[in-house]
Amino acid sequence: MFEPRTYRAKVSDTDLVSFVVREKESDLLIRAKSNLARKAAKLLSKYRKQIEAYIARHPEFASTLEPLSEDPNAPEIVRQMLRAGILTGVGPMAGIAGAIAERVGMELTEFSPDVIVENGGDVFLKVTKPRRVAIEAGSSPLSGKVGIEIHPGESPCGVCTSSGTHGHSLSLGCADAATVVAKDTALADAAATALGNKINNPKDLKKAVTEISEISGLTGCLAIRGDKLAIAGKIHICDI
Repeated sequence: MFEPRTYRAKVSDTDLVSFVVREKESDLLIRAKSNLARKAAKLLSKYRKQIEAYIARHPEFASTLEPLSEDPNAPEIVRQMLRAGILTGVGPMAGIAGAIAERVGMELTEFSPDVIVENGGDVFLKVTKPRRVAIEAGSSPLSGKVGIEIHPGESPCGVCTSSGTHGHSLSLGCADAATVVAKDTALADAAATALGNKINNPKDLKKAVTEISEISGLTGCLAIRGDKLAIAGKIHICDI
């Protein structure tokens, strides 16, 4: 069963074609210059099989909330997730949505100059003009009103969000939104989890974004709790 993703109805640009690709827990909304659903479905299946085969041999990969050591014999998508977990201090599965979005999206750029892949609130972007990613923050009055603008020179990149108050994210904190931007989408995904884990009330926001922004490879981050927002790094905040 797939959870309704009502926020997808808010997509407002008209120059790209939207299509959805699903397999098991993966539910991707993809935007490109043409409908590449068949290609995307094959890519999604390929990368899911690589991860599933690795989990069959290493069950702890799927269950641990702690980083695991690098494995030079693992498929590259698994190695990407392992690296992300090590850098951010969380389990490798914290980066799975971002890793899949990036791998599928990068291969689709062969067929479309602009590709946006959204996987459960984690977004991969390769763009030729500025694009805005809205931040969904549950019951916060800031939800859907602020976003991050990604410029062509900053892409490809990932914009990933974790939440402890709504949605499907596994979070040990209570952030309404913990959002991270990075060139590596798996790293952005894992870092968003790490950021969310640090936030239990509005007083935690500034310290949390400052600490997370120091992780190597991140462009910047944003966190929301209630009507409070904190930002660190070099990201472009915009109105939606």
